[in-house]
Amino acid sequence: MMHNLKKIVSILCCVLVLNVSAQSTQNDEGSTLTEFQNTNVPQDRFDVFFNAVNRYNVNSAYDWLDTIKVYLSNAQKLKDTAAIQLYKLMQTQVYNDLGEYDKSTALAKELYSAKDSLDSTSKKIVLNVLDDNYANLQLYDKQIEIRKEKRELGFTENVAFYDIYSNLGLHRKARNQYIMEVKPTIADNDSYGLAIYHSKVGNYLRLDNSAPTALSELKKAKAYLDVFINDISKQKTEEQLFESDLLKAEIEGNIGKCHVQLNEYEEAIPLLEKSIEILSSSSKKAHKSEVIENTLNLSDANLQLERFSEAKKNLDIDFENISILQNIKRNSLLAAYYDKVESFKNAAMYYKRNERIKDSLNKKQSSLIKQQLVTIVANEDLVNSQRLIDEQKRINELARSEMKAKDERINLVFISLIFTLLGFAGLVYAYLKSIKNQRLIAEQKHIIENALVEKDSLLKEIHHRVKNNLQMVSSLLSLQTKNTRSKSAIEALEEGKSRVKAMALIHQKLYQNDDLSVIEMQGYIESLINSVQSVYKKGGHNISITIDAEGTELDIDRAIPFGLILNELVSNSFKYAFPENDENGKIYIHLRKNGDQGYFEYTDNGIGLPEDTEERTHSSMGIRLMNRLVNQLQSKLNIDKASEGVRFWFNFN
Repeated sequence: MMHNLKKIVSILCCVLVLNVSAQSTQNDEGSTLTEFQNTNVPQDRFDVFFNAVNRYNVNSAYDWLDTIKVYLSNAQKLKDTAAIQLYKLMQTQVYNDLGEYDKSTALAKELYSAKDSLDSTSKKIVLNVLDDNYANLQLYDKQIEIRKEKRELGFTENVAFYDIYSNLGLHRKARNQYIMEVKPTIADNDSYGLAIYHSKVGNYLRLDNSAPTALSELKKAKAYLDVFINDISKQKTEEQLFESDLLKAEIEGNIGKCHVQLNEYEEAIPLLEKSIEILSSSSKKAHKSEVIENTLNLSDANLQLERFSEAKKNLDIDFENISILQNIKRNSLLAAYYDKVESFKNAAMYYKRNERIKDSLNKKQSSLIKQQLVTIVANEDLVNSQRLIDEQKRINELARSEMKAKDERINLVFISLIFTLLGFAGLVYAYLKSIKNQRLIAEQKHIIENALVEKDSLLKEIHHRVKNNLQMVSSLLSLQTKNTRSKSAIEALEEGKSRVKAMALIHQKLYQNDDLSVIEMQGYIESLINSVQSVYKKGGHNISITIDAEGTELDIDRAIPFGLILNELVSNSFKYAFPENDENGKIYIHLRKNGDQGYFEYTDNGIGLPEDTEERTHSSMGIRLMNRLVNQLQSKLNIDKASEGVRFWFNFN
């Protein structure tokens, strides 16, 4: 009787709380929380919570947390196990959204300890929350374990490391792995997928301080996204449109940050302001972090333009969950602001704050990065080790089956023993023979190594002689130039001389290298430009030349055509691009080779190509030569005309 009475009282309390909650949310009609409270079944509430496009559109995460706690308490009083589990799942997600990662992790681990009682959807939610928590807590080894669990349950196909590499500051490694893993999975007609892909690649380039190349990728991302948004042939859900707007704001914010890196502050400000306005409507932590980052860059741009009040207004915003690095940047900007307004005492205070934070951070991060990198490598090796263990288990099972069969055939034991002894004798014989073979191999190896050393010496001598011969040809062309009066003939001879020098440089770099198979392109390009400048003595010395080819190596079959192409482009820039004044002239050379894929880009800000470029293509020796050389690289030369200057680019294998 008493038990029934308690149950009735609990039900009445539940109804009372629901009525109070319903009355308190009458003013929030249209909010997701109101829809949640008007739903009677726990499973339906669960669906409303996780299927909402933006659950925090009206009510904050704290409102949600208070409401869920009430429902959880009532479910515990009624001992409704299924409802308790659902409310705890929602509570775990809300703690994650609030940035209380420790609480979220503890609750998620408690839920997953009873994973047998969880359905597939609940398991996926718990694992995704743990994945995000460990990333924010910088516990990357545990994050990898969660991702392996998701792969084993079929939620993901493989364990991705690129975001972990980026979190550790290894942005180039993150970009390379992201390209290898993600690019092959995107269809050519998937404009939204391509927008996300180019946005990610562009952001990794921006974080790696390659702002010009990052801008190119981010503009591609924006173009693909516009195609997706404007495609009326495909029906789009409310959620897809909402996510598209957020992605566009994210891309525009990153473009704005690239302009800040390039000191183009006027271009950056409207992009950053628009991005902040749209991303502020999102409840995702990544977007909240982007809002902080964009606001700091906006402050930086205003500060550089001496709009001090605008800069200070943005710096005074009290952000939640600001990261250590963002706090350091904010302190630096505040110190710079006080320097500019001559409040040196306040400036010194913020400089000192940063010094304390950086000292602590450097000690922790150095140890952390080493530890996490070791963990990642160990985990990658662990996958291979596990495969070997599984294979060994399979082999052991087969061996046990064979032994059992042999035990059942007792009459063949002695025959088996004889064969075993014979086999042992064979092993001894094979062992003795292998010792002899090892001696022969060692002798042959010594002979081969000597032959290789001799071959390298001969190859270096050949390259040296080829370079000398080409220099002799260049000298002959110089002599011929002195004996020629025709201006066009002199120009043709000078061009020929420049091309010969470009090839001679290749052979010079080869015989100077320890590795005769490849050429380090950064040094080669610098030497080539110096060589071209010596030919055109009257021009080119005031032009700012940027070379981005660090760490790129090419073999001789690719280096020679590439050198001749670059020789033509630089020569043309020196001769034609800046006819009046080259003081503001800029040339940008970008070369990258990732595995089998290569990319070359050349731009200048000169007067650009003439209007009849297409007609000249068939008659111009330089363009015809470049087209043929690019064909040798199994590619096609692309030419983009701009309001200022010109851009040549091509991909190659």
